[in-house]
Amino acid sequence: MELLIVRPQPGAEESATRARALGLEPIVAPLFEIRPLAWTPPDPAGFDAILLTSANAARLGGDGLESFLALPCYAVGERTADAARAAGFVEVRTGPSDGAALAAMAKRDGARSLLHLGGRDHRPLEGAAHVAVYASEEAGALPNLGQAVVLLHSPRAAARFAALAGDRGRFTLAAISVETAAAAGTGWRQVAVAAAPRDEALLELAAKLCQKDGG
Repeated sequence: MELLIVRPQPGAEESATRARALGLEPIVAPLFEIRPLAWTPPDPAGFDAILLTSANAARLGGDGLESFLALPCYAVGERTADAARAAGFVEVRTGPSDGAALAAMAKRDGARSLLHLGGRDHRPLEGAAHVAVYASEEAGALPNLGQAVVLLHSPRAAARFAALAGDRGRFTLAAISVETAAAAGTGWRQVAVAAAPRDEALLELAAKLCQKDGG
């Protein structure tokens, strides 16, 4: 059973490395490409904390991040937290793998004015202003595949894969969340949701699905 990874780089190769460590042989075919956006930083004096829900914001925010490096930075997951530290944020707090929970964590710590630096396509976070610092653009195409397990890391990726898939009965979907699974629609060989919204949990699920379908 083939394993297909469609998330953008560099995340696609990170997932592929985890897959190989589990004895899988992934096919990497990103359906999106990440690029930085020109943006105008708002006045940092108006905010108590920064929210980062993707490592891409830290990697691609550019010089505009400098005004905010002294503010507490709340990051979704260790990968994003590491990228925030590499970008120069001094006080980085790692939160759960969910933007709404991250905003709630910052508010519990006393932050009232939050700035979410994220992608152009995003889910609004209650109580947080949003500035887009990167965009995820459609790119690439699906390779020729037989039966395959497909990793889906976002509802947008699920929707695009569904539009390109053709015969859905060939594919087993491993989705990172219930929302992602729902975005793919119906008609698939099987759809399963990871135990937690993390790449590691998604790869563990994919390994089980590959073993089941290949055994």
